[in-house]
Amino acid sequence: MTSVVAAFRRRVADAPDTVAVCAGDDRLSYAGLDRWARQVTHQLTDGAGALPGDRIAVCLDRSPELIAALLGVLGAGAAFVPIGLTDPAQRVAEVFADSGVRAVLCEPDDADRFAPYGVPVLHVAARPAPDAAAPPETYIVRPDDLAYLMYTSGSTGRPKAVMVEHRNITNLVTEPNYVDLGPDDRILQLAPVAFDAATFEIWGALLNGARLVLAPPQQVPAEELGALLHGEGITVLWLTAALFHRQIDVDVKAFAGLRAVLAGGDVLSVPHIDELRAAVPGCAVVNGYGPTETTTFAVCHRIGAHEDLGQSVPIGTPLQNVDIRIVGDDGRPLPDGEAGELWIGGAGVSRGYWQRPDLTEKAFVTAPWDSSAGRFYRSGDLARRRPDGVIEFLGRGDDQFKLRGFRIEPGELESTLAGHPQVRSAAVGVRESHLADRRLVAWVVPAGDALDRRALRSYLRERVPEHMIPAAFVSLAELPITGNGKTDRKALPAPDWTSRSIYV
Repeated sequence: MTSVVAAFRRRVADAPDTVAVCAGDDRLSYAGLDRWARQVTHQLTDGAGALPGDRIAVCLDRSPELIAALLGVLGAGAAFVPIGLTDPAQRVAEVFADSGVRAVLCEPDDADRFAPYGVPVLHVAARPAPDAAAPPETYIVRPDDLAYLMYTSGSTGRPKAVMVEHRNITNLVTEPNYVDLGPDDRILQLAPVAFDAATFEIWGALLNGARLVLAPPQQVPAEELGALLHGEGITVLWLTAALFHRQIDVDVKAFAGLRAVLAGGDVLSVPHIDELRAAVPGCAVVNGYGPTETTTFAVCHRIGAHEDLGQSVPIGTPLQNVDIRIVGDDGRPLPDGEAGELWIGGAGVSRGYWQRPDLTEKAFVTAPWDSSAGRFYRSGDLARRRPDGVIEFLGRGDDQFKLRGFRIEPGELESTLAGHPQVRSAAVGVRESHLADRRLVAWVVPAGDALDRRALRSYLRERVPEHMIPAAFVSLAELPITGNGKTDRKALPAPDWTSRSIYV
């Protein structure tokens, strides 16, 4: 295993003049990106006193500055903490307080936004001239150094951060066994950096000598994605399951020219895959599965051109250096064909949760059947292994769910809703709408006679990211409960999606 920085600099040495990053007409070579990143490293160490192990907040949209900033942070031996551009102030304050960031790298226009947090607010150093000498290395980054903290939804109402190391990232993208990546590839970064799909997009390109093509900062509509892919000659693309399905519905020919499209974050639709295989037979489709705790992907399935998928798409087989076990209630591996909890071990498993030893101890465990097997992450997902070794996903083992690639813990959103004076109790979940897509729903028992849905939306927008804002609010006299006193989520009524009253 090696560090991200060392793997990147090998590519710089191999092909210094090759284009590394492309944003519209802007081109940046591997050598140019390395010079810029080293300059950012010195900006952090000399200007902000950053030391190895420090955390540096990064709030930048897709841009060459973002990529230089990430590499610059890593070159200092520090870890970056991605901040969403639209994250509400309360969420940002919680992240800053929890992570103890040393400094923040942001756009000049955001200086006032971060001024109250009492840390240096820096703007990415200007791009050095092509003939400028590269500043010297300040720290030899190790494979087990922390690379980033990524905050996910927390079941207790408090966000928690996953600690991902350099070796986790390099195992994900160096000589991957689920997709071919090389210098001839062009990979699109479409995901925000605060979503771990960007880990594959950015480092899958830069650690394989490929070209990283940055999508425009604004969201790219499905109607326009094809023109972007074809214009930039994209060969490898990653989409969440929802975006994948949407793109096929709108313009399946957008995938023409791709060697491979990877999709994940939710269950893939067999009819959509069949439509893509019929329309663009040369495009390989890979179903990727993996929690943030195991660095983007842990299991992948490369769908055969003529494979009969039946009713569902399997999640496949483990990545290189990843160990997958299907475990029963007694903590012992089950034989093929039996359903149990999916445990993930090996090189992709992160360090754990930042400053949350209680949660780390519960989720990251030593194999009880063999202590020499190493640490495993208990995914909470149910799965079974077929006799051919392919793993089938059977659903969540608890109430957590994923929507449009984002993982959501109901507890965090429910506790936030319960803090509003109009709310006596609340439950959240996902339901299929009248348009056959999955949407987030909140069922609310009002504290008074009526529910002001606009007020609730405004309240949530000040406290949680946009992907956690329910599409519909359903007013109930009481929440249904099971025999053991828990909310009966299966009994929550489906919204009337044709009624305007659930939205406003």
